[in-house]
Amino acid sequence: MLKFLSKVRIEFNALDPRIASCMEFLAQCNARKAKESNPACQVQVKRRTDDHPPQIAVTFVNGVEEVFNATSTPAQTIRNMILEKGQLLETEQMFREAGEKWPVIIPEEELHQSFPGTKVWCIFSNLMISGLVLRVCQGKQKRRSSDSNLSELPNILGVTLEDYQNVPA
Repeated sequence: MLKFLSKVRIEFNALDPRIASCMEFLAQCNARKAKESNPACQVQVKRRTDDHPPQIAVTFVNGVEEVFNATSTPAQTIRNMILEKGQLLETEQMFREAGEKWPVIIPEEELHQSFPGTKVWCIFSNLMISGLVLRVCQGKQKRRSSDSNLSELPNILGVTLEDYQNVPA
């Protein structure tokens, strides 16, 4: 989670009964695995003495800051939001490194077009595993019933022994 962040600021009043989310999030930030993912991430704790509600402010590696109301948002929800946004940042970075414009805009008419590659891939994948299917069909590969049920594989894939024999080598 911390690998997407440059700074975390957790603010709460220690006497406030609504600090559960802050404490849980702080524990997640202080976990060994989280710290190892980004040792440069600053985790700051501000103990308040006023009635200000507990809050968690995070700064992403791209500089965007987001503030969460820790009174009404569970720590796990905040963590999930950070991970989702982090994955979006990784995707954006990947596109930019590849020289593509961001955000990627797909024209409306392309969204409704069928994708011919699906059937081609299915046929290709069927041919790729046809050796396995052939062995299953011929009974050369014996498995116990507790293993994955390979006898159903030809039915699932829609490939039969005849299909395999009709494929040019």
